[in-house]
Amino acid sequence: MTAADPAAAGAVAARPAGEGPVAGHPEISWTMLLLGFAGMVVGQFMAILDIQIVAASLPQIQAGVGASADEISWIQTAYLIPEVVMIPLSGFLSRLWGTQRLFMASCAGFVLMSVATGLSNSIDTMILFRAIQGFVGGAMIPTVFAVAFTAFPPERRVTASVVMGLIVTLAPTVGPTLGGHLTEWLSWRWLFFINVGPGLLVMFLVGRYGNFDKGDASLAKGFDWWGLGLMAAFLMSMQFVLEEGAKNDWFDDTHILLLTVVAAIAGPIFIWRSLTYRQPIVELRAFGNRNFLVGFVMTFVVGFALFGGTFLLPLFLGRVREYSSAEVGTTMVVSGLAMFATGPFAGRLVRMLDARVLMFGGFMMCAWGMWEAHAVTQEWGFWQFASVQAFRGVGVMLAMIASQQVTMSTLPPHMVKNASGLVNLSRNVGGAFGLAILNTSLTTNTALHMAELTSAIDQSSQGMRQMMAGMTQRFAESIDPAGAAMKAVYGILTRQATTLAFGDAFALLGVMCAGAAFITLLSRPVRAPTGAPPSDAH
Repeated sequence: MTAADPAAAGAVAARPAGEGPVAGHPEISWTMLLLGFAGMVVGQFMAILDIQIVAASLPQIQAGVGASADEISWIQTAYLIPEVVMIPLSGFLSRLWGTQRLFMASCAGFVLMSVATGLSNSIDTMILFRAIQGFVGGAMIPTVFAVAFTAFPPERRVTASVVMGLIVTLAPTVGPTLGGHLTEWLSWRWLFFINVGPGLLVMFLVGRYGNFDKGDASLAKGFDWWGLGLMAAFLMSMQFVLEEGAKNDWFDDTHILLLTVVAAIAGPIFIWRSLTYRQPIVELRAFGNRNFLVGFVMTFVVGFALFGGTFLLPLFLGRVREYSSAEVGTTMVVSGLAMFATGPFAGRLVRMLDARVLMFGGFMMCAWGMWEAHAVTQEWGFWQFASVQAFRGVGVMLAMIASQQVTMSTLPPHMVKNASGLVNLSRNVGGAFGLAILNTSLTTNTALHMAELTSAIDQSSQGMRQMMAGMTQRFAESIDPAGAAMKAVYGILTRQATTLAFGDAFALLGVMCAGAAFITLLSRPVRAPTGAPPSDAH
């Protein structure tokens, strides 16, 4: 493909906000479009990667800043809670300032806060800078989706969707691996300093080539401050409850109960405000589009499967198998490779088949992989999890690409920017729900299996007495051989109960994906456009 006359780029940029060039129109400058989009994709990768990059290095960060075990978990939570507010807000800000200015400001703030976080010497300042980093960086995630469905001609949108699908699925998968190796090779501070180089590249590419649309300053008049406050209260309260609820016994904790009430009250009022205010922050009329509604639900489940699988497997390998960060990363690589290899084929299949078929097949593959892991044992390692990860990786990628096509392809251009924020919010909230449900499942089922195992032991049996005698003899040199033997037996039972609980969690994830596969059949038939603009199907 050759670039058009440079003056054409100005013509493209001069188009009204929210409108993209028409397929095959000579105004398209492919050099400008591809370089600008590439810069945005790198920024999106950084923003998503930073959610999980600290996951494998929390003990080192904890030692570095002198934090407690409860405080250190806020390194992730503080990033996620403000981010969920910026993701839907970015649609409005993009229309107000223009995509280029918003993305540049977001990237600059993200890089500055990354450096500030890396230089932090106390947990309080680190949490503050991580919160700001998550808020300002959140705008880099949905704006890429909006550009893919407005700046690219219809026949090229599937290719752009494949690129975004790879970024969204690979970034959380490689995050813990990259973070673990960076911490081992350099130090935990480089988890944040590493953003500086790519961030400067992003700012150059987007600043030079990313002039995709113009902002509309008139939108600042009558800005819905009440709507912003209600949205922030609703989303931040909900995210906090989902992130911290399992750790604090849910509604037994006063703060969790209070914030649940806040979310339950602020949510409906925010929806009412958005539907009645003349210029809402978030445009909810996209839900009137049947495909968007089904795709929104599917994206929620994709988030559940993507973040849930990325959460369960490293936790099992670390807690049961006691793998190091590097060993966990090596085992997890199969999922990333499967996603990467599937991307190009997914793009071709979306052009050939009804997207519903791919969503159904993708979710069923993911369900099969997760269900296969319900039989997990304490001996499972790389090879046992290889097929599980392969099925999950291929399935999530197919479902992701197809759901993007179903969700966005039938929306009119003026709804795309707001809709992209809602879709990304759906994926993040789906992931948060997934982690909360899986965490609760692990805690509850571990206790349940432990009770079952201990109740099944007959301490008066000959076999049990012989085992205890052998264990006591083994610890004969300790201060309390009998106590050490009991502790060892308790550890064996705990490990077995934990393994069984992980099997239940994998099965739950599989059932969720299978259920989602059948919900996909409710959407209308959608094929990738081959030259015609998307229809406004409702």
